[in-house]
Amino acid sequence: EAFQAVIGTPVHSAAPQETFVPDPFLPRCPSTDTLPVPEELSLVPLHQHPELLEACAELLAEEWGKSRALRLHALQRSSDAFPTCLALLRAPAPAEPACSRCLVGHVRLSRVAGQPNSLFVESVVVARALRGRGYGRQLMEATERYARTRGFHCLHLSTHDKQQFYAHLGFVLAEPVQIVPFLSPAMPAAALRAFAVPPSPTAATPVVPAASQPPLPPAAVPPPPPLPPSSRAGGSPAEDGGQSPQESPHRDTRGLPIFWMKKNI
Repeated sequence: EAFQAVIGTPVHSAAPQETFVPDPFLPRCPSTDTLPVPEELSLVPLHQHPELLEACAELLAEEWGKSRALRLHALQRSSDAFPTCLALLRAPAPAEPACSRCLVGHVRLSRVAGQPNSLFVESVVVARALRGRGYGRQLMEATERYARTRGFHCLHLSTHDKQQFYAHLGFVLAEPVQIVPFLSPAMPAAALRAFAVPPSPTAATPVVPAASQPPLPPAAVPPPPPLPPSSRAGGSPAEDGGQSPQESPHRDTRGLPIFWMKKNI
């Protein structure tokens, strides 16, 4: 889902007041030319903060559709075993109503089939009222730090129109991957790798003795097809390192271009 969100005002948690501790995954945030970005940012797993479920469900439902109930059900499946939903929070500004923490954005991490050291990033969203202040970059950088602390070394994602934003963060064009939407904590790594192994055509076929096979007529070798026109100089997206993610050979189920990207972290 594209890097967007719809929400008119910061979402305030109804949880009791508590001391706000800056999150170690996030650096202190510099100020911008408009409104200073709060320095007290925190990236927290959603399943450890159920008081944020309603606000995150509303944020996602208003941006990408689906009912709020369906979004809430998906968010409730967040766990340390993945998929994991993460919420970016900040302390309220002095002029804002008092609250313990305010929702800035959301991101969801899932395992990648066949790649035990990789995670797939999706549902990247920042509240509309807080855009243009560097929170998108902060959210992605914090997500990278979180993934590294969990022992992962590569992030994958897909986008329809924010490829330039992700390219500036170090992502390059890559081949599509398959995500594992839900994992049991007891699922071994070998079972995870099996998800991405394509079935090999090893179905048993009757073996006909060579003597009984009729001779094959000589096959006419057709000429090779012409190369498709391309405006991209150099090799394929995977070969050119994704330096100019202007077009993609991949399409989604609606036939729209989709950019698959990755970053080694």
